[in-house]
Order: sequence, then structure tokens, then C-alpha cells
Amino acid sequence: MPPQFPGEFARVQALDSFLTRLGAGTSTLAMTGAITHLTMQRVNTQEILDSDTCPPVEVETSLRDLCRINRWFGGVATTRWLIERVASARGNKSFSVLEVAAGFGEVPKIAGRQLARKGITLNVTDLDRVPTHLLRGNRAVVADALALPFQDCSFDLVSCSLFAHHLEPADLVQFAAEALRVSRCAVLINDLVRHPLHLALVYAGFPLMRSYVSRVDGLASVRRAYIPHEMQQILSSVAGPAIRVEISRHFLFRMGVIVWKTAECPDLRAE
Repeated sequence: MPPQFPGEFARVQALDSFLTRLGAGTSTLAMTGAITHLTMQRVNTQEILDSDTCPPVEVETSLRDLCRINRWFGGVATTRWLIERVASARGNKSFSVLEVAAGFGEVPKIAGRQLARKGITLNVTDLDRVPTHLLRGNRAVVADALALPFQDCSFDLVSCSLFAHHLEPADLVQFAAEALRVSRCAVLINDLVRHPLHLALVYAGFPLMRSYVSRVDGLASVRRAYIPHEMQQILSSVAGPAIRVEISRHFLFRMGVIVWKTAECPDLRAE
């Protein structure tokens, strides 16, 4: 039996009551507009999947939940859009990609298949700190995202999906600096946007999640996620080569970030 989290059920009831009161006597459009302007404070909560005590069967089930969530709710689409944006700006059609905190590596794999139809090819290497999170058969490396074991300018792109919110601001700066060091063109960050309505959507999506880990971690992920303004401020403090940060919003509270590397690597391809 999965552990019980009475605090979460209390939050469900409170949220349901709040949304009911907010919607009473108003049109759907007015209710949506009111919710859009709500904000929530960031709360850093440890996620079960990040711990070393998560049962292996729950690790695999939760990672498969993440694969479905990324396929259905904008994860793959956001990464695909970011790569297309780089391809258009750089004039390149082929990219070596380091996918950090890759898990099963499905996001770049599916995005790569879709991009191939447009003549864009990806050569992906997965990286994760936990060996059991990586899928057999993928080209993969076990390493720390804050100390990437690669020489400068080893990959065209360093990418991550649903990883940035796991990092506190200082660690996010360190990761971005490491990723810029290893990349030739840009660092791509695909992550969540913190918002009360997003939290409500996670609750609504509980039936789609087969692991209790996914349900608890899904709520924690939204609570600890950044908003675009915070992300811009954090990344603007990254030291090292000259950079330019570009942030876009995507389907269902996703944000896409491109940290452009403007200092050329010795073998950087023509822009």
C-alpha cells in the first residue's frame, strides 16, 4: 500500500472549495481570468523520485508516467519547438545533444523522430545521476549535472526537461554555467511554470498517474517550479561566456528557455 499523505487531501479540499467559491455566479471566462492573475509562492519540497529510498518498481512506474505526461501535455512539443528555434537561428540541420537528468530519455527521442520529418537530425546522449533511471539501449552516461564530465564545447546543445525546478537558484546558476561550458550553441531548458491553476490540473490528472510517487511528486514539482521572470533573473547572473536568455511560454504551463552562447567555440559551426 502506498503511504498516506493527509496534508495533500486537505489541500485538495481547500482548493476545491476555493475554486467553487471563485466560480460561483461568474461566467467561465471571468473565472478563468481571475485564476490567471493568481500567484503562489515557491516552496522547495523534496521529491520522492530524487531520494535513494524510492522502491525500484515505483521508480520505473513513475518514470513511465512522466513519459506519458511529456507526450500528452506539452513536454515533447516544447523541446521540439526549442530545437527548431535554434535550427532556424543557426542555420543548422544536425545537432549533437546532451540530455541532462534524462531518465528514460523519451523527450529528445520522440522530438528527434518528429524533427527528422523536417530534415533536422539529433544525436542524443542521455545523462542521469541515478543508473537505474536510464533506459537500457540508449547511449548514456551516469554523472552529476553540476559537474559534467565533458570537455568544453563537446555538444551542440545541452538540454533538460523537468529538471530545473529541482535546483535551488545557486545550483541552477551552476548547472547553467556547466551546460554552457559543454555546449557549442545553446542550453535548452524545458520546465514547468508555477501557478495555482497548474496545481489544480495536477490534482485533476491523478487518475492518469499509475504511481503514487507521480502524484506526490507532481504536486511538489509545481510548487517548486519557477515563473519566467524568476528564471530570467537567475540565469542573468550566470558567469562565463557572453550569453543571451530567451524565454517562451508553451502549452499547459510549460516554459521553454534558450540560453544562447554568443562566445564562439573553436569548432563552432557557421551561424
